[in-house]
Amino acid sequence: MKFIGTRGTDREKSFSEVILNPSAPNGGLYVPKKFPRLDLKWLQRFYTPEQEPNYHKIAKGVLKKFKVDLPEEAIQRAIYTYLKNFDVEEVVPLHKVNNLFVAELWHGPTRAFKDIALQPFGVLLSHLAQSRGENYLIMAATSGDTGPATLKSFENLPNTKVVCLYPSEGTSEVQRLQMVTTDAPNERVLGILGDFDDAQTALKSLLKEEEFRKSLDEVGLKLSAANSVNFGRIIFQTVYHYWSYLTLWERFEIEGGEKIDVVIPSGNFGNALGAFYAKQMGLPIDRIIITSNRNSVLYEFVKFGKYDLRERKLIKTTSPAMDILKSSNVERLLFHKFGEARTIELMKNLEEEGYFQLTPEELEMIQADFDADFCTDGEGAEIIRKYAEKYHYLVDPHTATALKGAEKLRGDNKMVVYSTAEWTKFAPTVYYALTGEPVERVIAQEEEVEVIPDKDAIAYIETHLGVTPPPQILELFQKPETNSKIIPKSAIREEILKFVKGEE
Repeated sequence: MKFIGTRGTDREKSFSEVILNPSAPNGGLYVPKKFPRLDLKWLQRFYTPEQEPNYHKIAKGVLKKFKVDLPEEAIQRAIYTYLKNFDVEEVVPLHKVNNLFVAELWHGPTRAFKDIALQPFGVLLSHLAQSRGENYLIMAATSGDTGPATLKSFENLPNTKVVCLYPSEGTSEVQRLQMVTTDAPNERVLGILGDFDDAQTALKSLLKEEEFRKSLDEVGLKLSAANSVNFGRIIFQTVYHYWSYLTLWERFEIEGGEKIDVVIPSGNFGNALGAFYAKQMGLPIDRIIITSNRNSVLYEFVKFGKYDLRERKLIKTTSPAMDILKSSNVERLLFHKFGEARTIELMKNLEEEGYFQLTPEELEMIQADFDADFCTDGEGAEIIRKYAEKYHYLVDPHTATALKGAEKLRGDNKMVVYSTAEWTKFAPTVYYALTGEPVERVIAQEEEVEVIPDKDAIAYIETHLGVTPPPQILELFQKPETNSKIIPKSAIREEILKFVKGEE
């Protein structure tokens, strides 16, 4: 498997090269030059009717078809993280709720879907670094879930250092605690006075900056990234789409070859891109339905073919992991749909003017695969309450946006809704949804509204709904905050270099 850049390439790269060095030439991203065929015929080899399919075998099968240039032993260790660090054998349980099929992607150590990609990713990158006798600084920018998952994956792994950037006022309290309580000596967490787009922009800028790389070279470090700009993340995000389809097939919910719709709450578009890749490789997916919160740039992109950031500011919502305006992986979709020249033109317009508009013909090409919806905080709260009371199924606010979209856009196909985080990560929002307090007032931080602490909200939900929060969430409230530094955006570069040089 060879990879090329979305804005031109100096040469084709191997899988190992794009994991270690994810920045493609001219500010682009790496994409497969050609997709392998992973269609129904391929998937049928894993078909064992009336038995649960084996997630680990499918993951290994996907990597094999991509012909990754890694030894078998490293791949086995990476995939073993699903057995070792997830709390359910099937990795991604699939539940039938309201005639929808909800795939729970959050049974890993940090209770969010990013664990599925980042648990094996950390093992593979550390292996490559050791095998080459190199040391890497892995950078991550997070809107709430990538950060904790990256830190958990890389904690104490040899030949790696990690710096995680997060918006100091832009995550849930549990997400923040998952980051600031890390005490691994190879990791540093920096809260920034800005939003996620600021953090991601800083990351992308430093990945491209030659002077920054030279400073790292002086202390024996090379540079990589754990965000979904790295294709090493994306490849693992194709696997659960195959798993979900196979599970439905084996449970006799669908016939082999029958098309399904998938509904995905999306911020940076990596999860949705994984579904698109699976469809391109032959998985019978009809519509990929993207759901957004009030930061509805992806909704506008899919529905109207425009990406307009002019005079637009990020809105804080109850689904903070989706509080994103600049969705990196859209560039990969543009490349696959329209080619290199048009991608360069569109991305140049977005970067220089804050705007691009597709032609009617191009929009039709996007809508051949995608549909979209968006959800307000109030609508999300109604969904949380409805599913808890009517279906006895508890969801987080991100999953609520997907359920709302599924209900609105339901067609004739069976639907898989992806649940991207456990409710414990956003317990106050769930609490207010269940008790009827208008969540918009909470988000607005109105003075007369006293926001319930996460710990108290979790205790209330546990008592009244009889659900048991996982121990790793409850333990967070007892841990000391060892990594809670907050800095202005202008200090990011300086603080990272202090850390890698051991000056703090």
